[in-house]
Amino acid sequence: MLSSFNLQPNSELGLCLAIILLSGFLLTRITKLLKLPNVTAYILTGVLLGPFCFKVIPTAVISSLGFVTDVALGFIAFGVGRYFRFHELKRNGINILILTCCEALIAAVVIIFVMIVIFRQPLAFALLLGAIGSATAPASTIMTIRQYQAKGDFVNLILQVVALDDAVSILAFSVCAAIAEALVQRSAMNIMVFIEPLITNGMAVAMGIGCGFVMHKMITEKRSDDNRLIIAVSMILIMSALCTALDVSPLLCCMAMGAAYLNLSKDIQLFDQVSSFTPPIMTIFFVVSGMNLNIPALRYVGLIGLGFFFFRIVGKLAGSWIGCTLIQAPATIRNYFGLALVPSAGVAIGLAALGQRILPDEYGTLLSTVILSTAILYEIIGPLCAKTSLILSGSIPRENLHSSHHKHSHQAAA
Repeated sequence: MLSSFNLQPNSELGLCLAIILLSGFLLTRITKLLKLPNVTAYILTGVLLGPFCFKVIPTAVISSLGFVTDVALGFIAFGVGRYFRFHELKRNGINILILTCCEALIAAVVIIFVMIVIFRQPLAFALLLGAIGSATAPASTIMTIRQYQAKGDFVNLILQVVALDDAVSILAFSVCAAIAEALVQRSAMNIMVFIEPLITNGMAVAMGIGCGFVMHKMITEKRSDDNRLIIAVSMILIMSALCTALDVSPLLCCMAMGAAYLNLSKDIQLFDQVSSFTPPIMTIFFVVSGMNLNIPALRYVGLIGLGFFFFRIVGKLAGSWIGCTLIQAPATIRNYFGLALVPSAGVAIGLAALGQRILPDEYGTLLSTVILSTAILYEIIGPLCAKTSLILSGSIPRENLHSSHHKHSHQAAA
C-alpha cells in the first residue's frame, strides 16, 4: 500500500516503523479488554499489516527489518541472564540442571518422535521443531509471579529453571541445527557435526562472559543512568552483531554476558533500565514475525500444528514430573511444576526465524508457521496455566489472589 506513494527509502522506512509501533499499541487496547497478552496483539498486528492481509508494509521493508530478530534476541537473552545468580545455582545447582534438562529435552524428544512416527515429517524438520519446542517463555510466568506476589520454594525453583531452560534449549537447537544443516545439504555425518556446535557455542559463552567483565569495569558508580544504559545497549548490539557475523545465535552469548555482569556487580538496576528501553524493539520484532506468518500455509499446518501444540505440553508435563521425581521434590512441586512451563513465545519465535534459514523453503515456511500460530495459543493459555500452578502449589497467598482480582476490577472500571 505504501509503495504506491513513491516515498524516499528513508521516509518509507521511518513511516513503516511508526505504523508498526502505533498499530501494535492500538491493537493491545483491544486484546487487553479480552485479557490477552501483548505478544498476541503484536503478532496479529503483523498479520494485518503484512503481505497476506492488507499489505500496508512493503515486502522490501519487511526484508530490511530482518536484523531486528537478532537484536531482539540479544536483549531477550541479556534479560534472562539476570536470573542466573551463581550463589543460588551453587546451592542446589545439580538439581536445577537435572530438572531443566528433563523438562526441556523430554519435551523435545516427544515432539521429534511424534513428528517422525505419526506425521511422517523429515528428520531435519522434526529435529528443529523439537529443539524449538523445548524452550519456555519466562515472561508470562514471571509476570504472573510478580502480579500475585507469589513466594516459596516452588517459585524459587521456577525462576532458576526458566533461566536455565533457554540455555539448554539454545544448546539443543545449536546441535539439532548442525545436524539438520548436514541432512539438508546431504553432507557426510561425522562426530564433528555434534562437536562443532558445542565448540562454537562454548566460544560464544566465553565471549559473553568476557564482555560482561568489560561492562562491569566500565559501568561504575560514577556513571550517570544515561551512560549506563548507553554502555549496556552498545555491548548487546556488539555481541549480537558479532554472533550474527559468525553465524552463531546471539542468545547464549548475551545470556552469558548478562549473567556475568550480574554476578560481578550485583547490579539489578541496570537490567530494569535495559528492560525499559526495549519495548519498541520487542514490538517491532513480534510485529515483523507476524508479517512473516504465511497465512495460506495455515491450511497445511492443521494437524501438524495441533500435534505440536498438544504434545509439547505433554512433553513438558512428563519431563517436569520425571525431573522432580529424580531430585525428590515434594509432591506440591512435582505435580504442578509442568504447568508453569507451558508458555512459549520470544525465544521460540527467534529460533524459528533461525531455523527457517536452514530448511528448504517449503519446510522452513511450515516451521515458522507452526511456531508463530501456536505461540498465539500458548500466550493465551500460558498465563492461565502459570497462575493455576502457583495456586495449586500454594505459592500465592489467598489475600494476594483476592486483592489482585479487586485491583483488576477497579482498573477495568477506570
